[in-house]
Amino acid sequence: MSTVVLVGAQWGDEGKGKLTDYLARQAELVVRYQGGNNAGHTVVVEGEEFKLHLIPSGILHPDKVCVIGNGVVIDPGVLRRELEMLRAAGRPLAALYISERAHVIMPYHLQCDELEEDCPDSLRRIGTTRRGIGPAYTDKHAREGLRVVDLLEPGAGEKLRLTTRRKGQVLAKIHQVSGPDAERVAQEYLDHAETLRPFVRDTSLLVHEAVRDGRNVLFEGAQGTLLDVDHGTYPYVTSSNPTAGAAAVGTGVGPRVIDTVIGVTKAYTTRVGQGPFPTELRGEAGEHLRAAGREYGTTTGRPRRCGWLDTVITRYAARVNSLDYLAVTKLDVLTGLPVLRICRAYRYQGREIGDFPSRLSVLADCEPVCEELPGWTEDLTGVRSFEELPAAARAYLARLSELTGVPLGVISVGPGREQTLPLVDFFHRR
Repeated sequence: MSTVVLVGAQWGDEGKGKLTDYLARQAELVVRYQGGNNAGHTVVVEGEEFKLHLIPSGILHPDKVCVIGNGVVIDPGVLRRELEMLRAAGRPLAALYISERAHVIMPYHLQCDELEEDCPDSLRRIGTTRRGIGPAYTDKHAREGLRVVDLLEPGAGEKLRLTTRRKGQVLAKIHQVSGPDAERVAQEYLDHAETLRPFVRDTSLLVHEAVRDGRNVLFEGAQGTLLDVDHGTYPYVTSSNPTAGAAAVGTGVGPRVIDTVIGVTKAYTTRVGQGPFPTELRGEAGEHLRAAGREYGTTTGRPRRCGWLDTVITRYAARVNSLDYLAVTKLDVLTGLPVLRICRAYRYQGREIGDFPSRLSVLADCEPVCEELPGWTEDLTGVRSFEELPAAARAYLARLSELTGVPLGVISVGPGREQTLPLVDFFHRR
């Protein structure tokens, strides 16, 4: 038995969906532990592209059990559309389970998110996906949220009406707008509840029993370490904990069951939304990365900001996640750049710092201290083993591992399953 946690080691969008799909071949359960439909995982299977936002990427394997854990916030309408998309593609859903303890995104959460992002006060705009994620987590921690199980209990309709009316009063007082119609919301969400009812379980017990019985479990996070609400570039972060420690909290198992943590990093760095980005490129090299890497958000379509690989970030991710291995994606995107740069430290007020700062004012004034390495011109998309990579590509990867202190576990040279080069058998390393 092995339990593996897959986390993003940057600002999200690292390719975790592709790696989850690949590693799911050896897992028996694939469990999503946080976030909502603000995250998007794009997976290509036999040339067919799937964009998943809530359902774990393991669903594309017909023999896997997939779990949406209690740490996820669920928009039932989005989840239903995702289910319909998979059904239309002929993908079986019988082994999908939803935690009864997961919190539900309501229409007033989306409305509040929109209003906050459109607020003229720039301090309140952080570049969210406007999917209601933050307000849903706010209600969860204020003990005002609604869980999936609450929608399935007798009296759910009245609870929905009362909650929607009360939130409407808050919207009227703070934003001077009308909230959603309570009766319409109640009917809509009761209908959602009946559709989702067959999938709802005590998933904490389900995962616990799988671990107890010695089955391989893969925990899938959304977003990335630098978007963690505690450890990221606050306030330009998500509203949950994408870091590895949340895999236990967000699924209802103890932390001692986790065997291996893999950090996913692109061969360069990207970020979406606001906030400092020391290695950001605004010239020709940045445009090359955006075009070759198709760097547009899965959820919003927004162009991603692109920059050189930042190993200050990766070292930080290794520390807060206890990374055992790195999974490096999109190595092929670097093909054609004559010179590559890797940030090994920052320069702040004339001195060099190697640790990631917590103060945004410091990070905003940091300049990257970079090393230059030769690039390569060979097309990597047909490479099927580490040894086939050009010498310059292998040297680049070796320097990444050396600067971060984390061994390489898997390399990706394209979006397809077959374009994954494993260096470690994660589920049998024990």
